[in-house]
Amino acid sequence: MQKLKNILFNKPLILTLWFGLSFFAVAKDVIVHFSNKETTHNNYIIYKHNFLNLIHQQSLFGPEPQYYFDLNHYGPVFGLVIAPFALMPNQLGVILWVMFLAFILYYSIIKLPLNNSQKLVILLLNINSIMGSSGNVQVNPLIIALVIFSFIFIRKQQDFWAALMIILGTAIKLYGIVGLAFFFFSDNKLKFILSLIFWSAVLFVLPMLVSSPGYILKTYHDWYPDLLAKNATNLTSTRGNVSVMGMITKIFLVKNLSNMLILIPAILVFGASMLRIKYWRNLKYQLLLLASVLIFTIIFSTSSEPPTYVIAFIGVSIWYVVLDRPITGYERFLIIFALVLTNFSPSDLFPRYLRVNYVIPYALIAFPCLLIWLKIIHEMLTRNFDKDAETLKLAGYAD
Repeated sequence: MQKLKNILFNKPLILTLWFGLSFFAVAKDVIVHFSNKETTHNNYIIYKHNFLNLIHQQSLFGPEPQYYFDLNHYGPVFGLVIAPFALMPNQLGVILWVMFLAFILYYSIIKLPLNNSQKLVILLLNINSIMGSSGNVQVNPLIIALVIFSFIFIRKQQDFWAALMIILGTAIKLYGIVGLAFFFFSDNKLKFILSLIFWSAVLFVLPMLVSSPGYILKTYHDWYPDLLAKNATNLTSTRGNVSVMGMITKIFLVKNLSNMLILIPAILVFGASMLRIKYWRNLKYQLLLLASVLIFTIIFSTSSEPPTYVIAFIGVSIWYVVLDRPITGYERFLIIFALVLTNFSPSDLFPRYLRVNYVIPYALIAFPCLLIWLKIIHEMLTRNFDKDAETLKLAGYAD
């Protein structure tokens, strides 16, 4: 058993798998299509044309079947983020983009206020997730990193930079707005609010430098109906609406289920978990909130798809490493259940028959995450964090 632990928690091995499998996942396509100097990674082509359409002042949201299938749903700020990669040849740009995403997520994890073993466990649990995300050239690792960075900066009383992470994440993909949940951990809430206003103005104006004010105003005007249309498409898609609402709708064949019937109670429960004000400065309480935010964002979003669960599973992993030890049998069941059904089911490591006929049609990927989220809420409402604070103080992690 000890020998197995030494192998599993070998940092060079974990980093090799983290970056090596991400590189392999994206580069295998590039190698296969090397002769025609192109890439078949559709998502990357969409990202690249976000930048190209931005500088040429063309619609970001219209179909361009001559370049890619599907549609772009990212705002103009994302065009500036992808710009350095979009200027490169496709084969090089897509590889460097994916490796950048793998690195930025890795860097955010190692900056969390956890010990080295806990960080390695989070990385180990998410190797399959990052590989799947890299193979699909998803932007989700960047969104996770920005949320985590907002948490880290607020804890360090660097509200100005925390605000940038939140506004940047929101401007790329609306999920980034959940960083506002850490507002109550700020020691200077007025500075935080003013910083949010400042960065909102900066990031609103910045794309105008490579386009025009009128174009950016129109683009933001067009973005809202585009997101509404995407959400409507997700509701009727087999792979879309992988949420608690989607799971209920698909399993019980409920037609016209109002999302508010599920979302409002979930928000109230989430809000109640934050009412233990005396623990707002307690590290484990804060980490549980971070885990809760990452999971909540995905399981209660009708825009969620299997690839977006890389966000939720980072939350699952953070919850797992901050559990009281020894863990209970139920907690052990939950992490194994989530590994199998949430982490592995979208990949070839899971039986295809079960994935195609049960997991995807019934949105079962959300189920383990829902159980863990409820467990986190229970912990936040009932756990004795005073005992945790003493333990952290002895270990050198308390404020």
